[in-house]
Amino acid sequence: MSAAKEVLIKSIESLRGVPDLELALRVYGHQSNVTNTYQDCQDTKLEVAFGPANIDAIKTKIKGLQAKGATPIARSLEAAAADFPDTLARNFIILITDGLESCDNDPCLVARKLRDKGVKVTPFVIGLGMDLSYLDKFECIGSYTDAESKAAFENVLSNILSKALLNTTVQINLNTVDGKPLETNVSMFLYEAGTSNLKYTYMHTLNRKNLPDTLVLDPSIKYDLRVATLPSIAKNNIAIVPHTHNTIQVPAGQGQLTITSVKSPEGSRIESRIIQIPGTSTLHVQQLGEIQKYLVGTYQLEILTIPRIYKEVKIEQSKLTSIDIPAAGQFIYQVPKGIVAQLFYERNPGQWEWVLDLPYNQNKGTIKLQPGVYKVIYREKDQRSSTYTKEKKFNITSLKVTNLSL
Repeated sequence: MSAAKEVLIKSIESLRGVPDLELALRVYGHQSNVTNTYQDCQDTKLEVAFGPANIDAIKTKIKGLQAKGATPIARSLEAAAADFPDTLARNFIILITDGLESCDNDPCLVARKLRDKGVKVTPFVIGLGMDLSYLDKFECIGSYTDAESKAAFENVLSNILSKALLNTTVQINLNTVDGKPLETNVSMFLYEAGTSNLKYTYMHTLNRKNLPDTLVLDPSIKYDLRVATLPSIAKNNIAIVPHTHNTIQVPAGQGQLTITSVKSPEGSRIESRIIQIPGTSTLHVQQLGEIQKYLVGTYQLEILTIPRIYKEVKIEQSKLTSIDIPAAGQFIYQVPKGIVAQLFYERNPGQWEWVLDLPYNQNKGTIKLQPGVYKVIYREKDQRSSTYTKEKKFNITSLKVTNLSL
């Protein structure tokens, strides 16, 4: 209660000097104590009536409030609608509660009656530390937001006041390939257009109705938007129309990619370099078993096995593309003397691709290799003629050991 009062006083003070704004304060559950046998369902009172210069009066009243009684939300809502002196104005109710309706009235019924009578009131409901399973109880009244901490309450109240005062709202639709705003859960950066001046940072969210969340942006400037998909999306020079609801459409269809090696021993570490086509730069390095979202399109995979595997994949809307890598086999070699040697892989018939140089001064070694046909070209390091060159061809099979004496 003390934290709520502190935040409310601070927020009301921030409204001082706003033109064409009048405030009122109605309080409920503060006059009569609840007992085991009684609760006063008439305990709702307009403590400070609407007026152009009553911020100090409202702050004083809030400071002296004590929570005592019932929660007659329906009666307070109905009474608050009648508190407005002008039905032609833009009228807003901000209902702050830490509980549900405790009397015998139905807030949803009252809200419906007000709408039927043509009472133009837009309610916002802020629930303080409430059980979120009760959210649907408030959706019939108006826009509901929960605040589970002091900081959250301050942010929520500030956001609602901005919506009420500016009446300029924005939703950013991250659209699938068929134009539905269903993509979400990526960071968005809004810069002042043409600059590096970051104005807002949001994690894109779908609200409880599965629609893009409503944001409040300053309409006096234009924006450059960066969306942290893979690859990222840029939309520049966005103008916000004041005093209306703006929708920013962003094509952002995505699918998922996973790279596995089902038959490999547990703990195998294989990384894959992801490149968007067309392009040559590394977009992402994906770990084995990781599921990662990418924008719909075609990508080149460079899988960092020995030797490397190259694959082209097509990412499709809302689909999981899975690539499985064959398990490696083991190549064990030994030599009586030091050798100069290189290992080659037959990727295509008759075409030998360099894989690696064998260590110069080692008499034995073990290397994990992908299945296929290989050969070693070598000579003893002390022999000073190319005519001493030798080669040995061998096969590698998944999960099997191939021994070679050179």
